[in-house]
Amino acid sequence: MLQVIQNYNSGELKVDTVPPPALMAGGILVKNMFSLISAGTERTTVETAQKSLIGKAQSRPDLVKKVINTAKRDGLMTTLQLVKNKLDTPVPLGYSSAGIVVAVAEDVTDFAVGDRVACAGQGYASHADIIFVPKNLAAKVPENVQLEEAAYSTLGAIAMQGVRQAEVCVGENVVVIGLGLIGLITVQILKAAGCRVIGMDISEEACAIASELGADHSMVTSDNYMPTIEKATDGYGFDCAVITAATPTNEPIILAGEIIRNKGKLIIVGGVPADIPRSPFYEKEIDVRFSRSYGPGRYDVFYEERGIDYPYGYVRWTENRNMVSFLNLIAAKKIELNSITTHRFKIEDAEEAYGLISGKGKKHERYIGILLTYDHRHEIQAEKIIPISENNRAHVAGKIGIGFIGAGSFAQNYLLPALKKNKKRIELVSVSTSRGVTASNVAKKFEFVSATTDNNEILNSADIDCIFIATRHNLHAPYVIESIKRGKSVFVEKPLALSVDQLNKVIETYQEFNGRVMVGFNRRFAPTIVETKKFFDKKVQPTTITYRINAGFVPKEHWTQDSVEGGGRIIGEVCHFVDLLMFLIGSLPIKVYADTISTKRDDMMSKDNVSITFKFRDGSIGNIIYTASGDRTFPKERIEMFCENSIAVIDDFKQVTFSRHGKVKTFGSSKQDKGYRAALEQFIKSIELGNDSPIPFRDAVNSTIATFKILESIHTGLPTEIQLDERQDFLMGLSRIHTEHLRA
Repeated sequence: MLQVIQNYNSGELKVDTVPPPALMAGGILVKNMFSLISAGTERTTVETAQKSLIGKAQSRPDLVKKVINTAKRDGLMTTLQLVKNKLDTPVPLGYSSAGIVVAVAEDVTDFAVGDRVACAGQGYASHADIIFVPKNLAAKVPENVQLEEAAYSTLGAIAMQGVRQAEVCVGENVVVIGLGLIGLITVQILKAAGCRVIGMDISEEACAIASELGADHSMVTSDNYMPTIEKATDGYGFDCAVITAATPTNEPIILAGEIIRNKGKLIIVGGVPADIPRSPFYEKEIDVRFSRSYGPGRYDVFYEERGIDYPYGYVRWTENRNMVSFLNLIAAKKIELNSITTHRFKIEDAEEAYGLISGKGKKHERYIGILLTYDHRHEIQAEKIIPISENNRAHVAGKIGIGFIGAGSFAQNYLLPALKKNKKRIELVSVSTSRGVTASNVAKKFEFVSATTDNNEILNSADIDCIFIATRHNLHAPYVIESIKRGKSVFVEKPLALSVDQLNKVIETYQEFNGRVMVGFNRRFAPTIVETKKFFDKKVQPTTITYRINAGFVPKEHWTQDSVEGGGRIIGEVCHFVDLLMFLIGSLPIKVYADTISTKRDDMMSKDNVSITFKFRDGSIGNIIYTASGDRTFPKERIEMFCENSIAVIDDFKQVTFSRHGKVKTFGSSKQDKGYRAALEQFIKSIELGNDSPIPFRDAVNSTIATFKILESIHTGLPTEIQLDERQDFLMGLSRIHTEHLRA
């Protein structure tokens, strides 16, 4: 299918062929008929992408600060690579469209195939033949509303929310400053609400259109407007001003301060600097309000992505209800959009459309509403798998065929760069992600043969010998199971499973099909850890380890914090550190006690600040201090290991200091190495030689169980026994060697 994308690094904008998006829980697939180019917002996006690196930095100083902080912690070269990968990620353009439902997720009951819907949301309602939209970002279109009109619904919801923030009453005098697309829609909504409306803009043509659409007066801001305003408002000034202009100066705010009455209201919808002069806003006691995009629910992942609606009686107008309300106004003939639509382009000609709004195209015409149209007279060609390379697996016999299910930031920053360096031994066959744009970009960047959004294409491919699973955590266990059943070797990012039930199913499948599975516990392979293991290789006495992790804050809205999708940070990340303790000590934990901080702060997750103490079978103890309350610019991890008059101190996997009988030596450098490349190297080698995974499957299982026991201890407030040996026969029919290890 076709989709409009832009490379944020080069600024290149193009219509590309990508796989169709996958149908995910909580949403629908829609065949677009029309999508609206929001000239103001999208022009800014396009122009920012086309700036130099310095220009991008100047436009986003907040991101520059994050980059600097990351460089302080992780090093300059690592940070530059992360930034490069981020900038090379294509951006899907568009956020307002309308079309026909072609597929509905099993858990969605609000829609049916064939429904006509309006769609909203950056990254969802894109300029593409087919889109995936969460249910709260879609609204059914009334019968007497054309889909061409419904494509304006997102912009209509933005205008609607501005009017709701104004809390206008019938007969009030309201001025709309900025008569672009949203401004002209706002004028019509205010008229439908019974207000007397005056429009103001720098363009005479925009003022003329506002008058045609029902504005009582329209004035050019360069004219002598005060006599008209005094007459229209009986000398009092406006009850309310709504700024829908987008400009780098605060001139619209200064203008509003002049013409609003005492104790009036200013609503800021457009992108203007919030530089509010004290006078006259203080003298008039003007109420200044910002309007948050489409309305309540915007920027709330629980609402937008997970479909959790706000109670109707408490939140009357959400972003979805604003969309519905706007569609109803169109149906009632209160909103007229034909005169606003100035241009229509086929999706194939989208570059010409963006050339128009950027002023860099062949056409230099006045524009307001620009629609992209989709040829729905013919069946859309939406291939499940898109060829990227001319390579053929038959030409690379003897190489290990690799497939990826999921390829987010972690996979692109760490796994794939390391694998790409092994191209003489492996073939990157195909990559699958939920969004076709991502799959296509990753495939091109890392030289895969093909890209898809259908995970079954990866699972069923005869060319793929090994599957890497780098999805969100709730999908790890299901895809491990399906991969094992098909005889594939599996590399799965941590965690292995989110629940005991998931883990049991993985174990049963591993037993039945004699699988090869490795969990991405890369820290075992870090050079500093390898040297530490050697340093203590002859130890016979119990060990004491303190492991401090300055993990950094992650908001509770992030998917990793969701109990269903991410499992929380203890299951999702602390499993790393549990595995490393077990590896360094060389024994299994038999008891754990964990406790968290107590806080009343709503933005703070108690379990993200936890103290964990393990007792091991050989008498060792290990302490994990995991906190999200520290300074992220400070090094993340520090390990101190004590045993038999010897000490090893590992500083953030850069350097380790050894001390024994007064003799001190160091190993490492200023370059951090967490073992990603070495872990993958050994895993690939194990496949080539037909050996077991370099991390025994039993270790991955035991680390997972120990992590579950941490949560049990937190919930009970008591030390919790970890009796792994009671399940040894079930744990994949453990070998005699493992049985002896458990009894050691």
